[in-house]
Amino acid sequence: MSESQTPPDALDPAAPSKRTLLLSIGGAALTAAVITFAAVLPAEYNKDPLGLGRLTGLSRLWAPPEEIVSTEAASGPVAQKQPAAFRTDTFEIPLAADGDEARRNALEFKVRMRKGSAFVYGWEAEGLDAPDDLMFDFHGHTEAAEDKGAVSVADYERGSGAQANGSLTAPIDGIHGWYFRNRSAKPIKVRLRLSGFYELVPVGAEGNLAGVKPTAAPAP
Repeated sequence: MSESQTPPDALDPAAPSKRTLLLSIGGAALTAAVITFAAVLPAEYNKDPLGLGRLTGLSRLWAPPEEIVSTEAASGPVAQKQPAAFRTDTFEIPLAADGDEARRNALEFKVRMRKGSAFVYGWEAEGLDAPDDLMFDFHGHTEAAEDKGAVSVADYERGSGAQANGSLTAPIDGIHGWYFRNRSAKPIKVRLRLSGFYELVPVGAEGNLAGVKPTAAPAP
């Protein structure tokens, strides 16, 4: 017995033809392409090849990726108020020749700062023939209490040379500055410029036993 076959005239007359299916698929693909070029690219990738994103306002929806930048630095907030007034000073620090009987070829000069306060500095030695003849120790420490408790010390830089420039953000409350020692055979002078948030140490107090004073009154 032969298998039965459905006669051609028995097919569903409502079924779309092959041509209609191809046209539908092509139309869907064209619609998707138009949506991609007219809406997705302008809004998501800031690309507007057809100019429709600008006309429709979709290009305004695009924004670059955001990267959150921390406002915390190693020493504290990047922006902060300061308890001390801003000031600028110039100091002339005389150093006798090496071998001076009163040991005036070496001295320490510091200013008082609160933790988080900052200054910028620049110093240069005048009359120094060999840069290696001037030794410096840039550091800070807390001020000794009356009960002679422990003192915290922060070392910044040690070396020799005729000049230096930089900045400091105080890591601790205390006095911060330099110890200079002239190892040359003739007297020299160190000219130090400071600008920032600090207070002068009184003449004769720790940090300014030599009585160094600004060469001019501080700026208002």
